[in-house]
Amino acid sequence: MRTIAVANSNETRIVIAGGSGFLGLSLAESLHKNGVQVTLLSRNRPSSASDAHHVQWDGRSDGEWRQCLSGADGLVNLAGRSVDCMKTPDHRDEIYRSRVESTRALGRAVRTVDSPPPVWVQMSTAHIYGDPPTAVCTEGSEFGTGLAPDVGKAWEHAFQESVLPEQRSVILRTGFVLGRDRGAGAGALGKLGRLARIGLGGTVGSGNQGMSWIHEADMNGLFKGALFDKSMSGIYIASAPNPVSQKQFMKDLRSAVGMPFGLPAYEWMVRIAAPLILRTDPELALYGRYVKSARLEADGFPFAFAHLPAAFKDLFGPATESRCSQQ
Repeated sequence: MRTIAVANSNETRIVIAGGSGFLGLSLAESLHKNGVQVTLLSRNRPSSASDAHHVQWDGRSDGEWRQCLSGADGLVNLAGRSVDCMKTPDHRDEIYRSRVESTRALGRAVRTVDSPPPVWVQMSTAHIYGDPPTAVCTEGSEFGTGLAPDVGKAWEHAFQESVLPEQRSVILRTGFVLGRDRGAGAGALGKLGRLARIGLGGTVGSGNQGMSWIHEADMNGLFKGALFDKSMSGIYIASAPNPVSQKQFMKDLRSAVGMPFGLPAYEWMVRIAAPLILRTDPELALYGRYVKSARLEADGFPFAFAHLPAAFKDLFGPATESRCSQQ
């Protein structure tokens, strides 16, 4: 994969739908460092996105917000309710609808503006492959079954129906993105880091479940490649090339935060504590998957953080700017 040239010009503008969360703010910050204008589409303007223009959007309705798409150089769709929650019927429904309905609304919008973005980058999930215990999944692997794979399939189907024929389209099936807190939380890593620091970051269940991860700098590098490298199109797994077991993940995390031990959590303990204390789904911790991108490997994508200890050292070391922040 050739080096991505990001136009260092205030004339370049990218729209990030659902951009008020950790991932959107990280991408907005990274693009801004390249002189790119960013427009965030979300319900509320995040306080930490002072360099981005904010346009209010509920993720479903049509409206005047669609005019921000006209003349934009690219669209990134990250909209969707967090899966880090208890899977009540209401939450399951919202996880599904927030992804499908927002994608369809964007599809209607690009059909009504004079100059739609020439490229649409769509978030998806590596959970589309399900939770195979040992298999390493690549882009061509079979899909799994259950809520998350079904949501992933519906999400991608809505995108395929919504993207314009003339738009270059890229789908990123994303693993666990590791990054810093920007006022919108650092995703699940922040919660895991706190548990590790107090000695609770041990093996969960069998500890053999897969943890497929990617550092935010590499994730932003993939977003930029998808936006600005015209050779990129189609489906990619957005994950580092070295997934690890949950047991190894927590061992490396404890090392990064300086905690020499971590109490294990048996499956029955997780099934009780996750909903009562952490207010989340126990299966997020008990199951996982090993994925890696055959396409990125073939293209020679330059991962700055291909191994987990280096990623954690960057994120939990001294509070200095990541050396890849301008990637």
